[in-house]
Amino acid sequence: MIKVSIIIPILNEVDAIHRLLLHIEKTISKTYSYEVIVVDGGSSDGSQNLVQGIKNVILVQTEKGRAKQMNAGAKIAKGSILYFLHCDSFPPTDFDLEIIKQVDKGNLAGCFRMKFDYNHPVLLVSQWFTRFNHISCRGGDQSLFVAKHLFDKINGFNESYIIYEDNEIIKRLYQEKQFVVIPKYLITSARRYRINGAWKLQYHFTVIHLKQKLGHSNESMLNYYKKKIS
Repeated sequence: MIKVSIIIPILNEVDAIHRLLLHIEKTISKTYSYEVIVVDGGSSDGSQNLVQGIKNVILVQTEKGRAKQMNAGAKIAKGSILYFLHCDSFPPTDFDLEIIKQVDKGNLAGCFRMKFDYNHPVLLVSQWFTRFNHISCRGGDQSLFVAKHLFDKINGFNESYIIYEDNEIIKRLYQEKQFVVIPKYLITSARRYRINGAWKLQYHFTVIHLKQKLGHSNESMLNYYKKKIS
């Protein structure tokens, strides 16, 4: 029996998680069984109370760190398909059907194309490239679906990564030759670009990508992120 487990890591995101949970309720087809698992990394803004008050949403509490949080959600998930979703990314209507359709075809992992909610030239270019099925065009804000047995096979997220954990697991999925880009659009928030400046933030993300390719340590990438990005 097909079941989709939607796993959402949060930390002090009371407003964002409320909007996303309402969005999921409106856009999921409800044709197949599904569950929503919110994994909290120690919020102090009322996020936990809000989630606990929403019917049919499972709250898991664990240590801070998105890789740890998403692995914790996957550990209790009952679905044959895992769908990892950031709390400020909003998937398209009937997203569950689109994902199941791909898995039925043998495409065991993938994401959606992405658009930002902010029409800045840098972001318009960046989002245009998400249509291409190449690892250089990937990122966690595009969301990620993966068959549970494949996720287990590759040992899930690497918890030594405090940042870049999405790109790291996606790299391993490409190595398994299992990745597809669904030609529907997910809308994601550009709030970090608004806070940091679009050109500036894109530059810093490029530096982090280069650091990873050049073999810099996780600690080096994290220190750069903490120093440069708000």
